[in-house]
Amino acid sequence: MKKFIQRYLLPGAIFQSVVIGGGYGTGRELAEFFMPHGPLGGLFSMMVATAIWGTVLAASFEFARVTGSYDYRSFFRNLLGPFWILFEIAFLLFMVIVLSVIGAAAGELAHAAWGLPKFAGSGGFLLAVIVLVFYGSNLVAGFLSVWSLLLYVVYFIFLATTLAKAGNVAIANLSTQQVTPGWLWDGVRYAGYNMSVVPVVLFAIRPLKTRRQALTSGYLAGIIAIAPAVFFFIAMTAYYPDITSAALPASYILDALGIFWLTILFQVMLLGTFVETGAGLIHSVNERIAANFEERGAQMSRFVRPAVAFVMLTVSILLAMSVGLVDLIAKGYGILTYVFIAIFILPLLTVGVWKIMQADKRSKTAG
Repeated sequence: MKKFIQRYLLPGAIFQSVVIGGGYGTGRELAEFFMPHGPLGGLFSMMVATAIWGTVLAASFEFARVTGSYDYRSFFRNLLGPFWILFEIAFLLFMVIVLSVIGAAAGELAHAAWGLPKFAGSGGFLLAVIVLVFYGSNLVAGFLSVWSLLLYVVYFIFLATTLAKAGNVAIANLSTQQVTPGWLWDGVRYAGYNMSVVPVVLFAIRPLKTRRQALTSGYLAGIIAIAPAVFFFIAMTAYYPDITSAALPASYILDALGIFWLTILFQVMLLGTFVETGAGLIHSVNERIAANFEERGAQMSRFVRPAVAFVMLTVSILLAMSVGLVDLIAKGYGILTYVFIAIFILPLLTVGVWKIMQADKRSKTAG
């Protein structure tokens, strides 16, 4: 059972933990990418994103297994050769934007829920991430997997409660609202920029020993990651179209439900989700730095990890305070989406697949 969890559930839980972030977790990304196409069109778009996630994750896991690339620097050096630095530049920019989104969302949530200054919520998020990344891979992986399970439970309760109160409206909107054009491309766009976090999962796929395990784990990870988003999106359809313009759709629905205990439960879950996303992203950078130390025959100091976290989070939170959550998601992700499609997805599904096939030929020849 332990090996099954490590091979087939843990990679998906970690990927979901990082993808969910401040946008998907609050519903803002879902409102931005999917809801403009109508409730049914949004679900179609999400299915497109799921298919792309599963395919790219499966190919990434197999490429990492074949090449022994378990940090993003090694992975992209094997995939892109001397051009691997392009991914690092784009990934670091993406991280700053995502961490800014989470920092802004943490501040918004703390202010809306408990009346705290927004900087207090953002500062608490920063401190929690620093503490978590200080202890390295085992604690990060454990926290991400346990919190993902809690997230599933809370999102299911959230959906069930919403449907109990306004299920007839959700069903009516799903069945009567028109599907607007562009849902296919927005599914591709959403999948494209989220694929940039695949390297975050690499440290957790070492237990994968065969191609079947890698491919199965990859497709399962896509499904595991999208399921809570589907729960959330269906709940959002009960409040369409007004919810499309809400800065925090989760708070909009919780206010409409008016259930105190569910509001507290969801807010605690959401704050933990912000922490796990931030920790997962920064941990991937720390793993890349640690691999560089190992290449030089040295060991990375334990105190470098929280220092990296502090610098990246401080820059990100300052950006969040100056720009705001809605604008960060609406404007910040656009260009990087196309960059990641160009420097990751297309090379992986062409050059990467070719290198996997070449590795097969060498293996047969050696055998």
